[in-house]
Amino acid sequence: MISISIVEDNDFYRELLVSVLEKKHFLKVIGVYSSFEEAMQGLPEDAPDIAIIDIKLKEKSGIALIEAIKLQLTNTQFLMYSGFQNDENIISGLKAGASGYILKGASEEEIQNAIIELYNGGSPMSPYIARKVINLLHQRQTNDTHGLSARELEVLSLLSRGLLYKEISYQLNISANTVKNHCKNIYKRLHVQNKIEAINKFSNYNLQAYAS
Repeated sequence: MISISIVEDNDFYRELLVSVLEKKHFLKVIGVYSSFEEAMQGLPEDAPDIAIIDIKLKEKSGIALIEAIKLQLTNTQFLMYSGFQNDENIISGLKAGASGYILKGASEEEIQNAIIELYNGGSPMSPYIARKVINLLHQRQTNDTHGLSARELEVLSLLSRGLLYKEISYQLNISANTVKNHCKNIYKRLHVQNKIEAINKFSNYNLQAYAS
């Protein structure tokens, strides 16, 4: 039996969730709340396996609710349930402690499967949300590396260890001229003039990961 609590301030969606979940005998709704304050009082007593949280509540957001209550519910997993598809809400919800994110408009089967997947250790997301998360991660990775390629990161890492072009050439099994070209590209992307400036500008990045 999977115990579930619902926090949703919209009457239609709240009743829909209850109806959809109660169609499966192994899903048991043990608490239903229409506001942030009600949920703050009731969820700790429920201690459900899964809490379905609407991201937009009247008083405060569902994200704020998770942040405020998650330490009291260490065995509860949170599933965001929202009509919002923007990047900020997706990332904020996941950062707050949600382990899944499904959109309002999901089918009965998708909602039921999301509960089962989350209970079994997965991180259910509507396909659109999953694509958003992947794109955001790719974008963040590009920003974190300042657009440098994996090879350029390797070269910069070896430069930071004091190796000369010839030594880098030998270690990476590429020509010294190729190393020089990589360095030119690194300086251009980082908007610096030399290797000292490049290393200093990139000092917050974990270059050691590329030093093998």
